[in-house]
Amino acid sequence: MSKMTEQGGTLLLPDETPGTGNGTVDRLRRGLGVFGRQREATILVVTVALLLYFGLTNPTTFVSRTNAVDLFSENAAPIAIIAVGEVLLLICGEIDLSVGFIYTLAPFIMFYLNVYYGVPALLAIILSLVFGLVCGWVNGFLTVTLHLPSFITTLGTGFILGGLALYLAHAEPKSIPPATVGYGDWLGASPWSQTIWAVVIVAIFAVVLTRTRWGLHTIATGGNQLGAREAGINVGRIKYGNFMITGVLGALVGVQTAFYLNDIDPLAGGYQPMFYSVTAAVIGGTAMLGGSGTIIGAGIGAVALSTLIDGFDVVGISANVVQIVFGGAILGAMIANVQLTRLRERGRT
Repeated sequence: MSKMTEQGGTLLLPDETPGTGNGTVDRLRRGLGVFGRQREATILVVTVALLLYFGLTNPTTFVSRTNAVDLFSENAAPIAIIAVGEVLLLICGEIDLSVGFIYTLAPFIMFYLNVYYGVPALLAIILSLVFGLVCGWVNGFLTVTLHLPSFITTLGTGFILGGLALYLAHAEPKSIPPATVGYGDWLGASPWSQTIWAVVIVAIFAVVLTRTRWGLHTIATGGNQLGAREAGINVGRIKYGNFMITGVLGALVGVQTAFYLNDIDPLAGGYQPMFYSVTAAVIGGTAMLGGSGTIIGAGIGAVALSTLIDGFDVVGISANVVQIVFGGAILGAMIANVQLTRLRERGRT
């Protein structure tokens, strides 16, 4: 028989000590505590819950391969890729409203360079990405050098780029240039290529943000711009760079989407993908006022938004009310995120 000892009026088995309880339970609690302190925890739980709900509501359609491709490649991947750039800008206290129109115009640049000017297909694709880089530089110049608010700067450049897309295309869609079709599979035409691009880009920039000097300087710029300058950080260069990164990512998504849809549409892009991307960034744990954020959280947020978009369609929610439900879901996710963040901060003090 095992011996028992008495301590404080309580009988204890030999392998027990006061307050420890079951070892497995303690480890589980510690694990949940660590998980709950992560910025991405809230949106991850919300995303899993949404996937489970729509999967159980209509498993035949929602869990099908076709729907999975639509959810991740057509919807989530573009939002996640653009959200990466928006996270970097939001962290350093800026925003880019024009990126959706860079998305619109970039594939037209590829089209005209290849079809009308005979530029080789691969070079035309690369130059369309360079176009996004230049647009980002212009946004940086107007914001950093001329000291315009980035909201106004990118609102104006967005209108200009959207108007250029309509003017150059005569408000008509164009076909993918035949010479560029061979690059389509690895850029966006094959079912999972956009998803792979999104995962790789999110992973790379998550490391950049958390493990490199550029990421540290981006966070420092948004957290205390004056202090960052006094510490020797080139705040202007950081902002220029993040605007340019966002421009390139917007152009990449535009080219990818054109290949995926096998069509270049002057009405594609615009403000909607930009707002979705900013929303994904914010509900994923990035502060609108700068100084903190998470690339991984933005990627998960993109999946959450895409699950809502796709799930509403699958379960047959009327298009007349889908925006209402969508807006309410975003507000609900944000409220939960803010409240849980406060609880986490209280737990640390």
